[in-house]
Amino acid sequence: MSDGPPPLRVVVVGPGGWGQQHTRVFAGRPDTSLAGIVGRDASRTTARAADLGTTGYTDLDRMLDEARPDLITVSLPNEEHFEPTLRLLETGIPLLVEKPLVFDLDEADALLAAAAASASFFAIDFNHRYAEPVQRTRRALDEGRIGDPVFATWRFGGEPNLGATPHKNLIETQCHAFDMLEHLLGPISSVVSQSASFSGTGSTVALALSFANGAVGTLLGSYDSSYAYPGTHLLEVNGTSGRAVVVDTVQRFELSRVGDTDTTVWQAGYFDDSARSFAATFDRYVDDLLRALRAGSPPPVPATAGRRALFLARCAIESAESGRRVATT
Repeated sequence: MSDGPPPLRVVVVGPGGWGQQHTRVFAGRPDTSLAGIVGRDASRTTARAADLGTTGYTDLDRMLDEARPDLITVSLPNEEHFEPTLRLLETGIPLLVEKPLVFDLDEADALLAAAAASASFFAIDFNHRYAEPVQRTRRALDEGRIGDPVFATWRFGGEPNLGATPHKNLIETQCHAFDMLEHLLGPISSVVSQSASFSGTGSTVALALSFANGAVGTLLGSYDSSYAYPGTHLLEVNGTSGRAVVVDTVQRFELSRVGDTDTTVWQAGYFDDSARSFAATFDRYVDDLLRALRAGSPPPVPATAGRRALFLARCAIESAESGRRVATT
């Protein structure tokens, strides 16, 4: 018999789409048990629950009464986050939500206020932070191997994921850009934006960024490209002593030094499947999140990061519509 703590009971709200990664992770870990799933369609939810060996629900209140979860995760369609998240925050049960937090700043503030009122552990899934090349970039910055950041470049684009809300590219997809760039270089202080609308409002955007530390950056994000293309994602951080490059988030890390024609390259080894898997970045994030939850510490990526990414997106939209630079601090 194990002398460790009992497994945490986890319920996943929204088990389809990316929510399948949530059920995979929490059903497969020895320190968690999948105590239930909550879906919108009764027949699909029942069938999915049977496959997972858990209980299916279509009513949040019934789930709360019967499943008694220690942690709830929310992976609903992106434009349907607000009301279920607000209801769950009122319970005070620890909560992990998918990005984007919401599409409206007033709704974001209402969620954060509800979390503060219930003293909730309230986390958001910015799993790109946990990709091996990104973590190597973070360490290179911390250890001074890049020097003082001078500029950063982000490019990320693929097929459109359209919906009722305009500017989904900026709010739903490039939220990863805003989070990542501030994670690595610190606060963005202003933004100038240009946008084109081929497959929806603002389906391709080009941003010029200023950072509070004096660095500058560019962000090119598109819904008019393809995730099938090589080099779909590129991140470069250039500093006074060196340069780090991340290719396709999980695929490759390069570190170069000023004046040195040799470049250090990391790529996942033959047996290191998890390091080359994008889905496995969520596993890494959950490792970190559960350590914090068990220790009584704040979330490693708090929901306030989702509000910040939304605010930056809204500033970029304002810049594109007004034709002027917008301060973001």
